[in-house]
Amino acid sequence: MKKKLVGQVTVEEKNEIQTLFERRNGLNELAKIVTADNTKLYEKLVKDMGETGTKFQDWWDRMSQKYQWESAENGNWEINFETCEITLVTKD
Repeated sequence: MKKKLVGQVTVEEKNEIQTLFERRNGLNELAKIVTADNTKLYEKLVKDMGETGTKFQDWWDRMSQKYQWESAENGNWEINFETCEITLVTKD
């Protein structure tokens, strides 16, 4: 894997994606233990996962457009939550 620093976001922008990241991870963990037998909880979980995933992708789309980050086919961006730096990750 090759990593290249392509930008940085503000602390407020970092906080927004960090909250979504933590929520998405929590929902993914919850999905491992919730079964479809509990219909009400299962449907809420699926809805929340979809909404959180959409907000997560929207953040990346908004920030990449705002800051015009370099991109690559089959590449993805990562954020360092400590430094607010954005890195482009590609396969060698």
